[in-house]
Amino acid sequence: MTLKTVFLLAFVFLSVNLFAQTRLVKEKQEINKIIEAHQKELITISDAIWAKAETAFEEYESSKILSDYAEKNGFTVEKGVAGMPTAFVASYGSGKPVIGILGEFDALPGISQKALPTKEALEAGGGGHGCGHNLFGTASLGAAIAIKELMEQGKIKGTIKFFGTPSEEKYFGKIWMVNAGLWDDVDVNMSWHPHASTEADVQSSLALIDFKVEFFGQAAHAAADPWNGRSASDALELYTAGINYYREHVRPSVRMHYHIQDAGAVVNVVPDYSKVWVRIRDSKRSGMLPVYERVKEMAEGAAIMANVEYKISLISGIYEILVNRAGGEILQENLELLGPISYTEEEIAFGKKIQAETGKPQLGLDSNITPLKETRKNPGGGSTDVGDVSWNVANINLRVTTAPKDTPWHSWAVVACGGMSIGHKGMIYAAKAMAMTMFDLYKSPKKVQEVKDEYMTRKGTEVYKAMIPEGPPPIPAK
Repeated sequence: MTLKTVFLLAFVFLSVNLFAQTRLVKEKQEINKIIEAHQKELITISDAIWAKAETAFEEYESSKILSDYAEKNGFTVEKGVAGMPTAFVASYGSGKPVIGILGEFDALPGISQKALPTKEALEAGGGGHGCGHNLFGTASLGAAIAIKELMEQGKIKGTIKFFGTPSEEKYFGKIWMVNAGLWDDVDVNMSWHPHASTEADVQSSLALIDFKVEFFGQAAHAAADPWNGRSASDALELYTAGINYYREHVRPSVRMHYHIQDAGAVVNVVPDYSKVWVRIRDSKRSGMLPVYERVKEMAEGAAIMANVEYKISLISGIYEILVNRAGGEILQENLELLGPISYTEEEIAFGKKIQAETGKPQLGLDSNITPLKETRKNPGGGSTDVGDVSWNVANINLRVTTAPKDTPWHSWAVVACGGMSIGHKGMIYAAKAMAMTMFDLYKSPKKVQEVKDEYMTRKGTEVYKAMIPEGPPPIPAK
């Protein structure tokens, strides 16, 4: 082979490769155009869910808004899956690969807020989307619709599934959906979450277990004959004191919380009943479980000291997220292709006012594309039932800016941003980034396999077991 021939072949290869890259960019531009064509309706949907602010397992109208729009756009929708009236799966296409995308839509109680940068309830005592789930579910559905339209055009093949997942904030609805096998045929799953920065998220979360402790004593007159009483409230106080003393003797990665739900009704009666909700977390499920067992033993000790009976009931528990860096690298490329979100002067001023009202430095909004980070051993932060999904299918996770830097999450400040253009811009951006990443997976069986291989390696021999009590999910009576 002559040198001239070598150069000619190299030129042909380079030309073909450049053409392929150009075509790929054009197809991703088409994704963006599809999402922008749906943008007005997506914002309307997000705002409607934001205004309704329905809490755990009560998201009837929010779920219907999303599932109706999925049906309107040609998806086949299965409602009431896994025994939860507000859970659904919207599917389109056939064959492999099967890619899933998560959508949450539940709000938090008691943090109702207008779309203003100062604290002012929309409905006194009402709920609010202090975690941005009105944006979460809507963006994911927008991404799924873009993929569906590319399938209709014959540009990609496979199946897209949008999972409408309720009650992430309280009972963790995805556990029941996982336990029902809804991800068994899915090759790769996509997820995202509103945040104060934009990045391919390759950090884990904290494993968690929730349980209820009840104490049962004997009522008596608190002044006339308290010796005839056995105080359930005494047991509760002894129990929480034990938890608080235990904090010094656990690893720094452990978190312990409790919420006293009942400690008696009046001051002049020795209370015969008390109840506390307890939550234990650690960076790994394997580290969380021994702490859980120890804290359960403390309940028995408290009951003995107060001479009362006790009962422990499992509420639910979730795994830490199983990170997937191979998927994160694909997502990172698309974030860099999209570039940062741009904001108006009014939006920057809104963000700075939020920061001023919450006692934070007035730094504004950060939409810079964060370089792909190293995965930390002990990530800190919160917990999510996305972890349970990630132990059953390879999961790619995204964070997108929807609020100013250092904004207190689960607060009125996040609610405010989720109901106006700062949140809207992050939502549309997330839809584009996820759809572009899913497009790469549909076009490349090799990338799908690399993501799946890493999932299998990280999971190892661990056998997933859902941490839920027997029986149906705890759906409140309507």
